[in-house]
Amino acid sequence: MQLIIGVDEAGRGPLAGPVSVGVFGAEKQMEKWLLKNIFNNKLQDSKKLSSTKREEIYKKFCELKKSGKIHFCVSHISNKIIDEKGISFAIKLGLKKSLNRIAMRYCASTTDAKISHISELSVKEIFLRLDGLLKAPEKFKNQKTIIKGDEKDVFIACASIIAKVERDRLMCRLGSKYPLYELQIHKGYGTALHRKHLQKHGLSPLHRKSFCKNYLPYF
Repeated sequence: MQLIIGVDEAGRGPLAGPVSVGVFGAEKQMEKWLLKNIFNNKLQDSKKLSSTKREEIYKKFCELKKSGKIHFCVSHISNKIIDEKGISFAIKLGLKKSLNRIAMRYCASTTDAKISHISELSVKEIFLRLDGLLKAPEKFKNQKTIIKGDEKDVFIACASIIAKVERDRLMCRLGSKYPLYELQIHKGYGTALHRKHLQKHGLSPLHRKSFCKNYLPYF
C-alpha cells in the first residue's frame, strides 16, 4: 500500500513567529476524491482562499483524519531557531520532524501500533510531493519537487492549507499573549500595521531579529 504525502510550508517571510511545515498524506486512491469533494476540481493557492474557507476545509480534514482516511501534521520551528540557524535550516528541520511524525503514524496504522521508528519498508512505500524548492531527507527516495505545487497537486494543496491554518491559529493565540502587536490581524507579516507597532513598542520575544534588520533598518 502506497502513501502519497504532500509537503508545504507557511510563514517563510514574516517578521515574527515560527515557520510552519505541513505534511498531508493519504492513499493514492484518495487523490480524485479530494480534488472533487474538497476543491471542486479546481486547485488554488491556500493564500488566495479566505480564512473562512481554509477553516472550513481544515475541519473536513479533521473529520477525515479521525476516520483514518488521511494523516496530517504540522511542525512549528521557532523564531529563535530561525535567527540562530537561518530560515532554510528551520524549514528543513520542520520538514524532517513532520515527515518522521507522519511516517510513524502511517506505520502504526498499517502494521504495528508499537512501532517507534521508520522502517526501510515504510520509507519505500512513501511517495513525496513537495512545493517550490523544498527537498526531503535522502532516505525518502521517492520524492518530487513541483514549482507552484499548491496549484498543481492536490496533496500539496492540502498540506498548504493545514500549514496555513495551524500557523494562523497559533499566531492568534500568541496575539493574546502579546496584545501590543495585534498578531491576530497580520499573523506576523510585515504589514504597515505591524511595522507601526514595531516602531512604537520595539521587538518582542516572538520577533525574528534577523528579519527585522532586513526590513526595518532602524532596528
